[in-house]
Amino acid sequence: MTTAADAGSDVRAPLTTHDFLAIDSSLSDEERLIRDTVRAFVRRDLLHQLPDAYTQGRLPAGFPTAAGQLGLLGMHLHGYGCPGTSAVCYGLACMELEAGDSGLRSFVSVQGSLAMFAIWRYGSELHKQTWLPRMAKGVAIGCFGLTEPDAGSDPAAMRTTARREDDGWVLNGTKMWITNGDIADVAIVWAKTPDGIRGFVVPRTTPGFSTHEITHKLSLRASTTSELSFDDSRLPADAVLPQAFGLRAPLSCLTEARFGIIWGAVGAARACYEAALAYASTRTQFRSPIAGFQLTQAKLVDMLTHVNNSYLLALHLGRLKDAGQLHPEQVSYAKLHNVDKALNVARTARTILGASGITLDYPVMRHMANLESVLTYEGTSEIHTLVVGRAVTGIAAFH
Repeated sequence: MTTAADAGSDVRAPLTTHDFLAIDSSLSDEERLIRDTVRAFVRRDLLHQLPDAYTQGRLPAGFPTAAGQLGLLGMHLHGYGCPGTSAVCYGLACMELEAGDSGLRSFVSVQGSLAMFAIWRYGSELHKQTWLPRMAKGVAIGCFGLTEPDAGSDPAAMRTTARREDDGWVLNGTKMWITNGDIADVAIVWAKTPDGIRGFVVPRTTPGFSTHEITHKLSLRASTTSELSFDDSRLPADAVLPQAFGLRAPLSCLTEARFGIIWGAVGAARACYEAALAYASTRTQFRSPIAGFQLTQAKLVDMLTHVNNSYLLALHLGRLKDAGQLHPEQVSYAKLHNVDKALNVARTARTILGASGITLDYPVMRHMANLESVLTYEGTSEIHTLVVGRAVTGIAAFH
């Protein structure tokens, strides 16, 4: 039997410096189209804005509306104006957004996988009709209020309460580190009630609801982070999410958001690797490009390995999610792995760039600082380690 190799023709795809394992070859035409569209959007419309956005502590101008027009908000949800794409397509979009900046992916994640998903999965038909079409267009912005000053990794210890009064609810408490809080038109807020933890749809116009932007951040600067306060905020009886009972509901929303983080970390790592490779190829020392030095090549290969392995892991979990086979513990595994490797890549890339690496002329230090937040939000690395530990031993090391 004569093979292509016997005939002297090589049908293998050529090795590339960015997709060394030819992972892209396993993507469908639709997946590649979405990936390329979001990549072009970020590079054409956003990259030049990001250094100033990071410095000024804001999202790039017009980003929420532009993201809605491109179909990025709630893109993996079905109906109510949402595109209904696959999990892999959503992941690829998150990867390209975070290759620009974690703040971009964080906005899309909170809007689609936390606020919109909570309404889509647990809300009433009125909630869905009222909010989802507008949120999908970026006309209305949402946030997700679970974390509190004294209840981060232990959300069951929350102090925010909602009590029944007359024909409605009265909400009291504080939420902390809430992405989109100051710019949100609606908040999904979790509170203790006499019947357990419940979720509530809280419009910005609700009396007693106020937000306070958290400033002086050194990470995730191109993103709005806020404190939410509720002082006898009165809500109608139908403000409660009718299908959400207990902590399982908000935790399922967090699993949706963590899935996007798995992919986003790959994008941040890839951007740092690409910047380091380009710099090493042109930076000359001792009359030679530093890319020709053994220690530099070792660093570049380590970064390449981390980026490609993390991409493979994200894609595998995306296929599992689309098949309905993904476990939350596998999401914890991948967030733990991919964020850790992305941080390693960013720190290594900074050493290759030397002093240039600490400036906003290159994206590396910006990604490094952002990843310090990604490491601890949506579940710290310690919590995800214990989640995987419980899965492999059957013993819970936390309560």
